[in-house]
Amino acid sequence: MYRNGISTTPQGDMNSFSQAAAHGHRNVFRKLLAQPEKEKSDILSLEEILAEGTDLAETAPPPLCASRNSKAKLRALREAMYHSAEHGYVDVTIDIRSIGVPWTLHTWLESLRIAFQQHRRPLIQCLLKEFKTIQEEEYTEELVTQGLPLMFEILKASKNEVISQQLCVIFTHCYGPYPIPKLTEIKRKQTSRLDPHFLNNKEMSDVTFLVEGRPFYAHKVLLFTASPRFKALLSSKPTNDGTCIEIGYVKYSIFQLVMQYLYYGGPESLLIKNNEIMELLSAAKFFQLEALQRHCEIICAKSINTDNCVDIYNHAKFLGVTELSAYCEGYFLKNMMVLIENEAFKQLLYDKNGEGTGQDVLQDLQRTLAIRIQSIHLSSSKGSVV
Repeated sequence: MYRNGISTTPQGDMNSFSQAAAHGHRNVFRKLLAQPEKEKSDILSLEEILAEGTDLAETAPPPLCASRNSKAKLRALREAMYHSAEHGYVDVTIDIRSIGVPWTLHTWLESLRIAFQQHRRPLIQCLLKEFKTIQEEEYTEELVTQGLPLMFEILKASKNEVISQQLCVIFTHCYGPYPIPKLTEIKRKQTSRLDPHFLNNKEMSDVTFLVEGRPFYAHKVLLFTASPRFKALLSSKPTNDGTCIEIGYVKYSIFQLVMQYLYYGGPESLLIKNNEIMELLSAAKFFQLEALQRHCEIICAKSINTDNCVDIYNHAKFLGVTELSAYCEGYFLKNMMVLIENEAFKQLLYDKNGEGTGQDVLQDLQRTLAIRIQSIHLSSSKGSVV
């Protein structure tokens, strides 16, 4: 029968290596490896198992050498490796690995789980270093459902910089060399149009906004169809009421950019300063202007770097802008080895209060990485994410 990529036999028919490995008899296992091929029986006797540890030297197992029986022996050792991992005898598993038997994803994960449960930091470091030896063909659903939760749990609990750095290397490797999925512009819905000449024109306006104590003149015919938010603002005032509609929490210069976007029919004419983009994103979100919001998200994505990525992410999470948040998470995963040295990023990962986001960032990163692995390694159209 096959389990986790390994051909296994019922316990009563296990080869001698598997018998020793499944019972954690490390010295017997080493003695079996040391014996010449012709002297070995395929069945480990009960007497040998019971005598394990009585007079066997604590020597490292010899390397696996090529011979006529090497393929059969390799199969037997792979099965033994599986049984030692399944039964929690991680030292036996490491012995088998040390003679050249390759990891399967399952045996590696089980070994890492036991090492984490036993708080064996040096062994965890050794296993994390070995991840790169696992063939990508081994990246199965188990990596997503079992591996990622385990590794992110280790990252969450670890106060060891070496382990954190090793995990970051693994996450970046799993994310892959392909670009982060791009954000695309949203085509603006067809609405009423006015000549830009009417922008903030007092003589021709029929509605006035008050922003930072300053009037801004506009036209209802344009704003009624611009967004549900503008429609609600205009509907809240009587038709003949000459009072201004006060706009709070938005700077005059930012409101001017919003209105310029509406009157010009798109973002092409906007000259947005670097220090204005986050505020314009907030305003676009508030006024429910989806196309302008996406345009701001794209500008943020194009300008993201190791210095501003945490600020952009916190702002996106605060606003509930999921596409930009996901892009930032992709950026984190792709550049995690560098970012783990960044104090702002470390605070983001380990700040349980989630001061800027109110979210568990590690869970968000795990979900984003799981989606990426599914797309690259597990979907029928591999690589469709790029």
